[in-house]
Amino acid sequence: MKAVQVRRFGGPEVLEAVEVDPPEGRPGHVLIDVHAAGVNFADTHATDDTYVVPQRLPFVPGAEVVGIARDGEHAGRRVVALLLAGGGYAEQARAPQDLVFPVPDGVTDEAALALVLQGTTAWHLLRTSTRLGAGDSVVVHAAGGGVGSIAVQLARQWGAGRVIATASTPGKRAASLGADTAVDVSSAPDADSVRDLLREANGGHDVDVVLEMTGGVVFDGSLAALAPLGRLAVYGLASRTSPAPLAPAALMAASRTVAGFWLPHAVRSPDGLSSAMDELFSLVRAGRLRPVVGGTFPLTDARRAHEDLVARRTTGKLVLEVLPGRSATG
Repeated sequence: MKAVQVRRFGGPEVLEAVEVDPPEGRPGHVLIDVHAAGVNFADTHATDDTYVVPQRLPFVPGAEVVGIARDGEHAGRRVVALLLAGGGYAEQARAPQDLVFPVPDGVTDEAALALVLQGTTAWHLLRTSTRLGAGDSVVVHAAGGGVGSIAVQLARQWGAGRVIATASTPGKRAASLGADTAVDVSSAPDADSVRDLLREANGGHDVDVVLEMTGGVVFDGSLAALAPLGRLAVYGLASRTSPAPLAPAALMAASRTVAGFWLPHAVRSPDGLSSAMDELFSLVRAGRLRPVVGGTFPLTDARRAHEDLVARRTTGKLVLEVLPGRSATG
């Protein structure tokens, strides 16, 4: 079968279109004929081996697919699946059966891909990690991205008092659906400047919740902008620059909370992703949540998709088409 494989670590140039053996069936798993695969910033960390867990060569990247289940209880149905072991950039994939979800009518392949990883991440960041409360002010960094564009909409749906989106270009800031205001912190020279920009966007006040995936001075300034009892959840390090070391005494002095989030830990919770996916599907079908599709590429153009993502030229969800020209609506 056709797949995109990584045989050496590096940037987008290491992605190679090759022929590989299809995955074999395994108890507790479902084989899927892939229509499309999702591309995530985490995939770019996997290719240069800077991800949360070490990678083993060779490997096929890709953490989510949509297609037709070949076996299991949903055999013959259109499904979207999360692949904890990767393998999505291919014509066939194997997924744990409890991470395979039938796609309802009225939800496109692209929307389903946006929900199963990035949507559930946004859901858990707000529900689980920061416990968003009615009236809370929320900062969503990288709001033009896949997680950020959904998190902005969910925060508004769930009663946030003020939603502040940050993005590096006017187009990305304009795409921040439902935000009260959008600002650019990407060129801020230091943490104090980031803090001041966020406070100004919040009417001169500290903020209650921050969703952060940039690192460096953006993390440092966001932490400094937190109100007492404020919560910051970090779920990425796009800049590949570590923040300043945290001092526990400083967290105590301001009663601030810093939480890390990695989706596989939520997967292992008793409910898994079921509640998140049920609510996200429902919101999309009702027209209250609109996943942003930022680009569609042929499977063999995965390298270009990664190049655009790393260069921050994209908004929303990036999709690799495995069956060209297909965009199912259910």
